[in-house]
Amino acid sequence: MAAVLTSMRALFAPAPAFVIDTETPADVVAREALLDRAMGTNRRKKSSEKIRRNRIPAEGLAFVARDPAGHVIGTVRLWNIEAGVSREGKAIDALLLGPLAVDSAHEGKGIGGALMRAALLEARKRGHGAVLLVGDAPYYERFGFFADKTQHLVMPGPFARDRFLALELVHGWLEGAAGMVVASGRKLSQPTSLRRAA
Repeated sequence: MAAVLTSMRALFAPAPAFVIDTETPADVVAREALLDRAMGTNRRKKSSEKIRRNRIPAEGLAFVARDPAGHVIGTVRLWNIEAGVSREGKAIDALLLGPLAVDSAHEGKGIGGALMRAALLEARKRGHGAVLLVGDAPYYERFGFFADKTQHLVMPGPFARDRFLALELVHGWLEGAAGMVVASGRKLSQPTSLRRAA
């Protein structure tokens, strides 16, 4: 009887307002359009974008939120970086999160939070030690991001110090970290130019 009741509840339960999914190549156009709407075309001039330019997101760490029809209504990606160096002069592997964006028609439904939790959970499962981002502290503090771990790190180009935040997935990962944040992830493959026949 319990199994029948569970089946009946599932049958009449409302469809979820969104699902979190792994980004696919088919999502690129929709993702870029969403980011342009949410952040404007000037988003490409930000210091975080300099790190992401011509790079591929970290393995398994690009997510989208989809509405019941399968449309992309949210996005988040994480990127391989070196977060300066340790006191011993060794590069510190980390991740850079961003951009995180949700379609304005779907704000207030918990989509951004769900994307953040999914991304951080997967980053932790994959053994990453820390995540950095540039964003609004009041929003990201609830996920454990604070400015104290980035005080001796700098971004390439202008950035707001109070918006430069980090979360350690492994305690002490960013201890003593200092210097420039630089990209370390896989590069986009450049198409080879066609040679002219002689």
